[in-house]
Amino acid sequence: MLVARLLAAGRGTADLLYPPVCRGCGRFVQRHAAVCPACWASLRLIERPFCEVLGVPFSHDLGRGILSADAIANPPPFTRLRSVAIHTGIARDLVHALKYTDRTDLAPMMAAWMLRAGEGVVQAADAIVPVPLHKYRLWSRRFNQSAELARALAHLSGRPMLATALVRRRRTMRQVGLGATQRQDNVRGAFLVTEAGQSLVFGRHIVLVDDVYTTGATVAAATRALKRAGASEVTVLTFARAVTVLI
Repeated sequence: MLVARLLAAGRGTADLLYPPVCRGCGRFVQRHAAVCPACWASLRLIERPFCEVLGVPFSHDLGRGILSADAIANPPPFTRLRSVAIHTGIARDLVHALKYTDRTDLAPMMAAWMLRAGEGVVQAADAIVPVPLHKYRLWSRRFNQSAELARALAHLSGRPMLATALVRRRRTMRQVGLGATQRQDNVRGAFLVTEAGQSLVFGRHIVLVDDVYTTGATVAAATRALKRAGASEVTVLTFARAVTVLI
């Protein structure tokens, strides 16, 4: 009881020195790792109904198990995609803050939302793999935002994170500003499962983690590398995804 009281007192002192603020706008909130009501209202969560494969939200319920036209016409190499929110408003702001302004403190909160969006798929998987950066990009940025999310997911779910099983073997251009075909060409053959990672991936259900899903070129290329190494199933889990029009 004495230890519990000391810990509570320590948390109280810390809250006085560093009061909890909204991770979106900076307003004071009641607890850490939270957003204020206004920012929460702007978060466009992806909830059912949605395509069971691509996770794109439907404007109305067509029944469980319904696939989007894109998933039928162009089946992806991965089994399913799940995302927390549409890449707009606070979701976009959080992604940009994590990725470009070194806000790695956001990763645990974002990962908790991703765990919920996964609907149990993370807990059922054998391992978590982040989409890797090329070593030169990692050196210049100092951290991999996808790895930060994957690490937090591993901590929350108790599933192992395979940090170095998948590598980006060649340097690619930034995907921002490229069209869908250009993005596919840019990342074609860019990923490889290492020799040490082969046994960790073979026959396993892998959750592949990235911050944003746009055209899917990056996660598709990474999935193909995992499948070539013998992964039995790959689920893609991102914090945000681009959606132009609801189906």
